[in-house]
Amino acid sequence: MGIFFGLPYKLALFPTVYRDLLEKSFVIFRLPGFSRNLRKEVVKMDKIYFYDTGVRNTLINDFNSLQIRNDRGQLWENFLLTERMKVNAYSDAFANSYFWRTYSGADLDLVEEKDGQLTGFEFKWGNKKAKAPVSWTENYKGSGFYCVNNENFMHWLKEKQIFF
Repeated sequence: MGIFFGLPYKLALFPTVYRDLLEKSFVIFRLPGFSRNLRKEVVKMDKIYFYDTGVRNTLINDFNSLQIRNDRGQLWENFLLTERMKVNAYSDAFANSYFWRTYSGADLDLVEEKDGQLTGFEFKWGNKKAKAPVSWTENYKGSGFYCVNNENFMHWLKEKQIFF
């Protein structure tokens, strides 16, 4: 799970005790997988994010500008997720948060569940656009979808009751 975020191999295999310590000291947090159909969806391991991406950059020893980094998409995802958590907490917009992935490779960076309504979010660096995965729209009819990129992320973060 840590390898996904570009962490050195040794950190990716941190014993659970260390992960728990980092989580309890608010250095990292886990995002569980969302699934209602265990045969098609992957939820075995949580994704790990950093509250402070500077700590992440220090661990991987990479302080280069975003334009030349290989991991800018992962940094963008980490940034948007932590900012969304803050906005939801400050505005009392309580929602369960997950990621979503299927065995066929379809995925969403964030799924929020509030009052029984699901909304999936895909985070794209730059001005890229994305469509909802077909398996998402077929399996979760009536759910929302929104692509967050550099053009619209401030609007997405500023809205108090978005997409529910």
